[in-house]
Amino acid sequence: MLSIFFGLTSAAVWGAGDFTGGMASRKTGVYRTVVYAEIIGVSVLLIVALIVRQPIPAWNIWVLSMIAGAFGTTGLLLLYYSMTKGMMSIAAPVSALLAALLPVIIGLFTESLPTLLTFVGFAFALAAIWLISQGKDGVKNIFSHIADLRLPLLAGIGFGFYFVLIHAATRTDLLWPMTASRLGGMIILVLFMIFRRETWKVEGNAWSMIALNGILDIGGNLFFILAGQAGRLDISAVLSSLYPGSTVILAWIFLKERLTHTQWIGIAAAMIAIILFTL
Repeated sequence: MLSIFFGLTSAAVWGAGDFTGGMASRKTGVYRTVVYAEIIGVSVLLIVALIVRQPIPAWNIWVLSMIAGAFGTTGLLLLYYSMTKGMMSIAAPVSALLAALLPVIIGLFTESLPTLLTFVGFAFALAAIWLISQGKDGVKNIFSHIADLRLPLLAGIGFGFYFVLIHAATRTDLLWPMTASRLGGMIILVLFMIFRRETWKVEGNAWSMIALNGILDIGGNLFFILAGQAGRLDISAVLSSLYPGSTVILAWIFLKERLTHTQWIGIAAAMIAIILFTL
């Protein structure tokens, strides 16, 4: 039960982070929002780690965590880039679905087989991720947009490997692996900004949302790690990947954006999945 609670909390916090990140991106651009949120996140983690004086882990944990962060950030950049080149309604659900599916597949080989009800819960949860991620236009015929799938699939693989690797790196440690993963991601982002010759200037009224986005992203990561420590990787990853539900609900509340029938069905499917995981 504790793993389910942490997984759902991770989804709620990550979704809120995406909402604030989206608001900040409208003011100052996606890439600047992500890179400065990452810098703020690393700074907060470093301060907390030094205050609590958590023992510094072995070098292999640092390397594994930094590789995890690099995978996650690369996935994020690929997702944003795919949204500028293809259909957003395809990019979001495909990447989120694969991000959840990859840990499930790996979990079948690294952990004991889940129960039949858990398998059914996976089916409902994966369907929920897809349905909740749909925009108002939806995906009418995904096979007619095969060319748009390559980058979202790669983004999903990046997110999925982040889930798997950070889970492996945080079996016994917490703050320093989180810090290392943020550093790995930040290196990728800074190189990307330099390569793209992006401007580093940020509009003044965007800083509060960027800071909030960075802190919420840390919170989402923290609760995902706690979920993995308390239970199975596959259930933690699938529940955490329900983060689009939090984003669309916040947009519904604060921006008065209407949820589609498809998204409401997805939310209902998520509720069924959660019930099945608890049985």
